[in-house]
Amino acid sequence: MGKLTATKLQSLIKGDSGRFSDGNGLFFWVRPPYSPTWKLRYLFQGNRKELTLGKYPEVSLADARMKAELEKKSIREGADPLTVRKNQKKKNVITVKELFDDWYSNDLVPRIKSHHIQKQVFNTYISPFIGSINITDVTPRDVREVIQSITNKGYKTVSNDALGHMKQLFNHGIKLDLLRNNPASAFGISDAGGIEKSKRRALSIEEIKHVFMLFQENIESFTRDNYLACALLLALAVRKSELCQAPWHEIDFEQQIWKIPKERSKTGVEITIPLSVEVIEWFKELKIRSFGSDYVFPNRSRSKNPYMGEDTLNRAISKLFGREAGRAVQPPNKMGEIEHFSVHDLRRTSRSLMAKVGVQGHIAERCLNHAIRGVEGIYDRYDYFDERKEALEKVINVLVPIVNKD
Repeated sequence: MGKLTATKLQSLIKGDSGRFSDGNGLFFWVRPPYSPTWKLRYLFQGNRKELTLGKYPEVSLADARMKAELEKKSIREGADPLTVRKNQKKKNVITVKELFDDWYSNDLVPRIKSHHIQKQVFNTYISPFIGSINITDVTPRDVREVIQSITNKGYKTVSNDALGHMKQLFNHGIKLDLLRNNPASAFGISDAGGIEKSKRRALSIEEIKHVFMLFQENIESFTRDNYLACALLLALAVRKSELCQAPWHEIDFEQQIWKIPKERSKTGVEITIPLSVEVIEWFKELKIRSFGSDYVFPNRSRSKNPYMGEDTLNRAISKLFGREAGRAVQPPNKMGEIEHFSVHDLRRTSRSLMAKVGVQGHIAERCLNHAIRGVEGIYDRYDYFDERKEALEKVINVLVPIVNKD
């Protein structure tokens, strides 16, 4: 074909895919719909390699030839252009924050559906301490300071999670040949939040009555939004994030359904939740209380998230138990002898209520939107909408006299 010209390039772009040589290893790569690209083929230590020089027309024919000559000069001097480029990229990973960004985009996002959780833990609890530090300067003392700060706030589970994330993060640095040792490797969960108790807490009917009475009595601190959020968690058995981050466009008042898309569902499967008349009334009240927000539970404080914070409900509940992180003098315990519970325990309580009112186990599991394992999960694609509606109606019949009690 001979040497390329500007005129030939224009005709090649309009034609079929192909590699068109300009000579001496430089060629023009055309593959619609991708942008035409300049590439250089070369031999280094007996191995054939290929280097991208840039996209056309950002890199002109003259620029491509000049770049190719510079790269070939480096090769003659004993430097592999691909290795040089790789090392230049590694130099951009200097701080812990930059290492996390590389780990997040190249490892977590492609592999883990709930990758946003690791990002939130890093941004909230880890980065303020070591995010700006050079990765080679991080010491075990820095790691200990991070996990102790979280544990001292009372967030034992988060402390364990943060330690696990740091171990994986610095292992990623070792994989990139940026670190020789992992500063978090010597620590175990006993150094962080400790061994977590088995989570089996579920409230009895009498406890539910007492708790909602106390919620009502302390409505100035435990807000009406929090009150209705707890009621909905019991009535619908949804996950905390699914409710607290719900946008209004998912709620269909006319059809009386709530459609959670697969992007927000932990199982990655869209689910349509039937809403009873009573639940619709609670959502209508929340619609008024949201003051035009796009979210059912808008964030009432300054935050980058427009919806209710992840810890808002748990902190509000813990405060009634006389536990408030960061305070030397703790508030009074308003809950009395009731055993402490968390937001997730309300979901477990909802499951227990279903059993109490006679809902079959496989229907209850569908209400909780649990992933069904094994052969049944593969072949049973029926969503049990009518059965779930009946099950949730039974639960709401128990809850309404408690929640709507004046």
